[in-house]
Amino acid sequence: MTYTACQTRYDAIHYRRCGRSGLKLPGISLGLWHNFGGVDVYENARAIVRRAFDLGVTHFDLANNYGPPAGSAEETFGQILRHDLSPYRDELIISTKAGYGMWAGPYGEWGSRKYLLASLDQSLKRMGLDYVDIFYSHRFDPDTPLEETMGALDTAVRSGRALYAGVSNYSPEQTRQAAKILRDLGTPCLIHQPSYSMFNRWIEEGRSSGDSLLDVLDEEGIGCICFSPLAQGLLTNKYLGNAIPADSRAASSSVFLRPEHVTEEKLAKVRALNEIALARGQTMAQLALAWILRNKEVTSALVGASKVSQIEDSVGALENLAFGDDELQAIEAILVQ
Repeated sequence: MTYTACQTRYDAIHYRRCGRSGLKLPGISLGLWHNFGGVDVYENARAIVRRAFDLGVTHFDLANNYGPPAGSAEETFGQILRHDLSPYRDELIISTKAGYGMWAGPYGEWGSRKYLLASLDQSLKRMGLDYVDIFYSHRFDPDTPLEETMGALDTAVRSGRALYAGVSNYSPEQTRQAAKILRDLGTPCLIHQPSYSMFNRWIEEGRSSGDSLLDVLDEEGIGCICFSPLAQGLLTNKYLGNAIPADSRAASSSVFLRPEHVTEEKLAKVRALNEIALARGQTMAQLALAWILRNKEVTSALVGASKVSQIEDSVGALENLAFGDDELQAIEAILVQ
């Protein structure tokens, strides 16, 4: 059956300008880090992507190593593009990254020009695209001159294989240096993708002195899209009970969320936060996403989904992004205790 996008997909969703660029991103973006690999059910992945777009989610985020196996998330998304979304390509923001281990030998990871541009060509082939909208350096390489890594991003843009350049997992100072190099090359850094959640607040560190990552992004006019805003599912209704759910990441001993990470101290905080969410008419996940988006520097929250209802719940967070001072103080009191 031929897919036709929902006619009202742009009526309700919120879009935010990405730094000082001309690009706007939806407040909620969909990441294909999990649940879109070759080991996953294709029709489920397809249903999630289609529903996201019907809700006005125009940004789909990938990386060369997403799967498993590595590369298969891009292949899955390429199939969805061919089957469903190709008529809407100009409405989409598609990003990919390179930086982590992808193939054997000395040129299969990190930040060399050789690796980044070869990886981008492979990503384009897997997705069946002529270009991506955003190409990222996925992590800082301590052994490659930053000028070489940023020069590769500049080449990606100038050659037409990407429209914009971004960085991910860079420290504040690394970000400042990368932004200067790209600016001097004439290809401004569009966006930074850091991890950020109520339980992982490193991008705020140094805020009092103006040295936080958020401060650097604001100064440089760089957008910010945060991954793992729900702390790998911990900041959802899933963990409100007394036992770890059988279908959760913690139960599967994910490298990112193990049973030992789900402490009673954290669960107590989630339960207390959920009381605030209920008073706001939100789910726990919606509260966590709204809290992320309270920062003016944050352009979008990047969420994953294993089923359609999860992307629907995430987009629902955009219906209430306003916080009173009393709510923010109550949340802070829970988080710091």
